[in-house]
Amino acid sequence: MVFKCQEDSFLKEFTTKVAVCQEAISHNEGFEVILENTILFPEGGGQPCDYGFLNDIPVKQVLRREDKAIHYVNQPLEVGTEVVQKIDWERRFDHMQQHSGQHLLSAVLEKEFQSPTVSWWLGEETSYIELDIQKISDVQIKKTEEKVNQYIRQGKTVTVTILSKDTPAEELELVRSAKDLPADHVGDIRVINIEGIDSNMCCGTHVTNLSQLQVIKLLHTEKSKRKDKILLHFLVGNRVLNRLDVCIDRERRLTALLNNNPSQHPELIEKLQKNVKSLNKNMQTLLKDIAILEVNKLKSMPHPPKYFSLHRKEAEPDFMNTFIKELGKTEIFLFLSTGDEKQSGNIVLYGDEKAVADLGQKVCELLDGKGAGKGNKFQAKVNKMANRKSAEKYITEYFNKS
Repeated sequence: MVFKCQEDSFLKEFTTKVAVCQEAISHNEGFEVILENTILFPEGGGQPCDYGFLNDIPVKQVLRREDKAIHYVNQPLEVGTEVVQKIDWERRFDHMQQHSGQHLLSAVLEKEFQSPTVSWWLGEETSYIELDIQKISDVQIKKTEEKVNQYIRQGKTVTVTILSKDTPAEELELVRSAKDLPADHVGDIRVINIEGIDSNMCCGTHVTNLSQLQVIKLLHTEKSKRKDKILLHFLVGNRVLNRLDVCIDRERRLTALLNNNPSQHPELIEKLQKNVKSLNKNMQTLLKDIAILEVNKLKSMPHPPKYFSLHRKEAEPDFMNTFIKELGKTEIFLFLSTGDEKQSGNIVLYGDEKAVADLGQKVCELLDGKGAGKGNKFQAKVNKMANRKSAEKYITEYFNKS
C-alpha cells in the first residue's frame, strides 16, 4: 500500500476512517490504530516516524507492519469513526529536507567518487551517510558540497514513480538500491527520481523540487563501527540556518568576552591558552614549595601528630606525591587530597601499612570513590569531596581507639 503521505508529502491535514483499534500488542502501552489511509509516515528507510494528532489525540509513534501503518495512541477510537489527521509539520518538513538531501548527496558521491552509500541515519541534530570507503579527502568533500548546492540552485524536480512487483528486472536495475527491499515488503515499489541525477527506491517523504532543500552543508567525517567504512555528517535546509544562528550567537558572546574582532578570536584564544598553561605550571611549582614547607613544619614538631590531614583544591596529584616523598617516613599517617572541595578530586592515604589497609576502602566509600592500595599507600579518585569531614572524623576515631 502506498500511504497518503507518500502520495503527497505536503499534506498537513487529512480526514479518514478507523479500520482497526486494539490494545497494543508490543511493549508500547495504549492502543494500536490502523486507518483506511494516513498522512503520518511510519518509521522506515532510515527516516523516523511523524508526530501528529488523530482528532485531538496525540500520536507519538507510527510503525509499519507489512503494508499497514500502526498509530500508537493513549485512548481507543471506535472502528468506522471519521478522524481528522493533523501533522507536526515542522518535524515532517525537516525530515523531508534531510531525506531528499541524503538522496542527492549519495547520488553525487557515487557518481563523482565511486563512493556508494551503504546506510544512513537521520538524527535529531545532524544526519550522516555511511560510505563504503576508508577515507574521503577535504578536496572531495568541498567538491561534493559545491556540486549538490549547484543542483539545488538549478531547482531540479523530484518525482515519484510507482513500479509493480512484476516490473522487469532490467528496468529495476536502473534503480539505485533496488535489491535492498525489506523482507516484509508487500505490494508496489516506490521510486524517488531526481531529474537527470538519480532514481532510488524509497518509502520516505520527500520534497518536490531541490530548491526546497535550500542548502546542504557537509560537516565532518568519522570512522564507522564497521570495517573500512566512514560516516559523513551533514545538515540540510533549516538545520543549516539553525546551526548558523547558534554560531553567530556564540561569536557575538565571544566578541563581547574577548573584546576583539571575530577574525582575531583564534589568535587571542591561543594566546590565552598559552598564558593559562604557563600560569598553571608556575602555580604547581609554588604548590610543591608549599608541600615542602608543610613537611618541614611537621618534621620540626617536638611531638608529631598520629595523623595529618591536608586539602589543596588548586593542586594536582603531584602535590601529594611531593609531600610523601619529602616526608620520607610512615610514622605520621597522611590523609591528603586535591580537587574541588565539594565534588570530584583525588585522595592519598599514606602511613602504617595496617592503618592504610584498615582505612582505605572505608574512606574511599565515604567519598564515593574508586581506588586501590598497596603497602603503605592507598590512592583513589572520588566524587564527593564534600564528605571529607566525615572521612576525617572516621580517621580520628580510628586513631583514638588505637
